[in-house]
Amino acid sequence: MSEGLGWLSPKSFQEELENKSGLIHITNPFKNQELEEKTRDFFLSISKKLGTPVSQNTQGDLILDIKDHGFAQNDKRARGPYSNRRLSFHTDRCDVIGFLCLQPAKSGGENQIVKSQEVQAIIHEERQDLHQLLCSPFPFKTHNIDCHNPAPYCLQPIFSWKNNYFACSYLRVLIDRAHQDPDCPTLTNRQLEALDFLDSVCERSELHTRITLKRGDLLFLNNWTTLHRRNSFTDHKNPKKRRHLLRVWLSMPNSRPLDARFKENFGSVEPGSVRGGIRATPGVNL
Repeated sequence: MSEGLGWLSPKSFQEELENKSGLIHITNPFKNQELEEKTRDFFLSISKKLGTPVSQNTQGDLILDIKDHGFAQNDKRARGPYSNRRLSFHTDRCDVIGFLCLQPAKSGGENQIVKSQEVQAIIHEERQDLHQLLCSPFPFKTHNIDCHNPAPYCLQPIFSWKNNYFACSYLRVLIDRAHQDPDCPTLTNRQLEALDFLDSVCERSELHTRITLKRGDLLFLNNWTTLHRRNSFTDHKNPKKRRHLLRVWLSMPNSRPLDARFKENFGSVEPGSVRGGIRATPGVNL
């Protein structure tokens, strides 16, 4: 595999992600060359040209292997990236999320992306009462892998603006966990209605950008301006041919300012600051 990055234009990529579409899909820049063992280092070098990789687990991993591990849903290790089930539309704890496809599934695994500002505009037009709720803070249960954080939950809005910059942050599974936890605030019926309506708008197919990553493809998404999910998939029986992606979480040098209520969860709300990720905890394995 070529070590060159001549096709990479960091400034234009950063501009596209932050101020334009919020999405970059690159079709196998490796062309006919095989993806070798150096792929992980190569992907990390690409990512470092764009931003600062942040930890994705308690071990401090900057690159995460996305595979179906077959964990039961009640297993603490059963994160979405480690399953083959369909995920809901969500954002991650970073400015930009990036993927490199090493091996696609036998079938399925399509990525679906919606522009979150379009979603909020529809909600504002059709249900202004629910839109107002979604701009108010919701409890997010502390993730079970975020064991360094002693707080049972944090409060942050789903839609917010800072200095005219829009931001969306949404992970329904953590909100639902907070709702079910007696140590966290209980959601009102109106709040639950607002979440259900948000999910229903995200389901509108005319809003979807659909991408099924092929071997060697790269995908980068701005988490503040897009929501994404992955459809369920079926793997090959041969372990060497099973779906395998590499994932990176990036803090971007040209990132937007955030509402102050994100500071507890992201560490900083200042534009261009290093923020997001999960703090590594030595000796803890989840």
